[in-house]
Amino acid sequence: MIIRLSVMVCVGLAFPGHAQSPMADVSCDDSARMSQTLKQVLGAERHGAGLRDPETTLEVWVSRSSGDWVILQNYANGTSCIVAMGEHWQGTLREPA
Repeated sequence: MIIRLSVMVCVGLAFPGHAQSPMADVSCDDSARMSQTLKQVLGAERHGAGLRDPETTLEVWVSRSSGDWVILQNYANGTSCIVAMGEHWQGTLREPA
């Protein structure tokens, strides 16, 4: 939970002019920089991604050490926004096909 707050504070303080949403809990930044921040600050890894529409993808990032998770929305213009965060992530095991 504290790490989750740290990510939001770091992104918000480092790039205050980049937010593109009136929602206070949405942080946006350049996609490459956002991915790097999630890796370095949260210690997160990308666990999955999917196409939302022709110009938008969603990614799930998870920190194995803390169980914190982030849903990142990526836009075709190179911007990414954190649209949801939580804790106690529990992945599912894949069954053989």
